[in-house]
Amino acid sequence: MQIPRDWLTPDTLHMLQTIEHQGSFAAAARALNLVPSALTYRVRQLEDALDVLLFDRSARQARPTAAGKELLREAGRLLEDIDSVANRVKRVATGWEGVLTVAVDSIVSRSVVMDLCASFLALGATTRLRLRYETLSGTLAALTSGQADLALGVVLEPGLQTDIRHAVLDSVPFVFAVARHHPLAQAPEPLTDATLAQHRAVAVADSVSRGGGLTVGLQGGQDVFTVPDMHSKLEAQLRGLGGGFLPESLARASIDSGLLVVKQVLRPRTSTGHYAWRDNPQAPAGLALQWWLAQLASATTRKALLEEVHSAEP
Repeated sequence: MQIPRDWLTPDTLHMLQTIEHQGSFAAAARALNLVPSALTYRVRQLEDALDVLLFDRSARQARPTAAGKELLREAGRLLEDIDSVANRVKRVATGWEGVLTVAVDSIVSRSVVMDLCASFLALGATTRLRLRYETLSGTLAALTSGQADLALGVVLEPGLQTDIRHAVLDSVPFVFAVARHHPLAQAPEPLTDATLAQHRAVAVADSVSRGGGLTVGLQGGQDVFTVPDMHSKLEAQLRGLGGGFLPESLARASIDSGLLVVKQVLRPRTSTGHYAWRDNPQAPAGLALQWWLAQLASATTRKALLEEVHSAEP
């Protein structure tokens, strides 16, 4: 007698993801090279096995039900776990990881990261390289959840897993800046918390998928305009949509041109960027991760990752 886990195969989970991505059974059937009736039959078999309705068929589009959305969320995690197992097996056999994923925080120079990627790919190694962009605690969460093998620009948190190792990239100087036409540009210094609370702040959204995430440099009750990354934050502040702290390297060109005005505040912000990776006897660092760690051993490389943010593409 078959049980639910007999039906939740990688092929079935991929099928559900395809239906969600394509938006209809007909489009998904074409993408999977199936006739629509065969795809519909497979979905109904799965629904009968789980005793739930996974897709709402009342409209032309296939919309996941609440149960379907939950299964799709878990499907992504399960497929990533399967990929991780395959990756570990390949690493044991060859020393090179099947895939190496690097999580990059928005305070890190994407241009310098791309230079490192180019050097790595020039090795001709069998490892496939993946980048993912994160912000604040989402960068470390990508590593601790197993979605990344190396994280650059992480904010360290207490209670790290014992197999997470980390080291300092460099200090990150921040400046509080506003557009030259912003009301705070002419305000007396240093700016107090009470003064800041009267004006909108521009904040970068924490990319962590669960939990409250981190909130940095905001006042209680303050109006906040939330953007996805540091380059969007710079653009918003140049337009006068709010004020906030920016990495000095990212803001320098706009400050030198007079488009941004640096203001002294009572509570300046300082930060230290770190990089982190997973390493334990059961899953030692493969050759690809070892290569990246060797590059990060260079003080010049570490400094460039945090000082050349201004050269990165948004």
